[in-house]
Amino acid sequence: MLSKYVLELLEKGKRMDGREFLEMREVEILPNVVKKAEGSASVRFGKTHVIAGVKLEISKPFPDNPNEGILIVNAEFPPIASPFFEPGPPDERAIELARVVDRMIRESKMIELEKLAIGEEKVWGVFVDIHVMNDDGNLMDAAALASVVALLNTKIPKIEEENVLRGEYVGNLPIVHKPVMVTLCKIKDKILIDPTANEEEIIESKISFGIREDDIFCAIQKQGKSIPFKMVKQMIDLALEKSKELRSRLDAS
Repeated sequence: MLSKYVLELLEKGKRMDGREFLEMREVEILPNVVKKAEGSASVRFGKTHVIAGVKLEISKPFPDNPNEGILIVNAEFPPIASPFFEPGPPDERAIELARVVDRMIRESKMIELEKLAIGEEKVWGVFVDIHVMNDDGNLMDAAALASVVALLNTKIPKIEEENVLRGEYVGNLPIVHKPVMVTLCKIKDKILIDPTANEEEIIESKISFGIREDDIFCAIQKQGKSIPFKMVKQMIDLALEKSKELRSRLDAS
């Protein structure tokens, strides 16, 4: 079986694609790929491909934050992207991915939501839609990066007589921070980064870390079995180091 072969390689200190355990795949970032969106981005981690699009709509604020814009993140896992995706409403994986990306963006204070108030009981709603085009592992990091790049390139449409004029803009989305997500995986006593789909089938557990440019952790999501505290501490240090590497690719895009 392929999973057995992948595990045997890892036990020998090797990966199927020849990478080191802590080496990311080639990352490709292309902003503004969807013309009808206020902001968009295409991100590839190797063969994993995710597109994120942002639309702004005049919305009613949440009652507990009447003077702030709203943020909503959704994710779509179409069957064409993976033999493990099924048609129908979002499953648990899509819901979890959207919630974690939402948490990273929200808790990092990436967007100055208080600057998105329009008038009495009216604010801009920022809707981020994540579309998985191909799943070859590590969707969390790819989706988070695509969402951040899309938001960084989002423009605010002009409003005229309460109508949103698409294609006419009054400025950029008010951005403060640039968080990235770094996922580290545990297989026996080994830690690896940016797993492929084949590697994800045999990993025991993983932790996704959302990290700002000032090294502040803004989101953490764990999946799988328990991890020894010593290894968790090692993962935290590695996540900080790798977040800088990933952000350098973001800044270069």
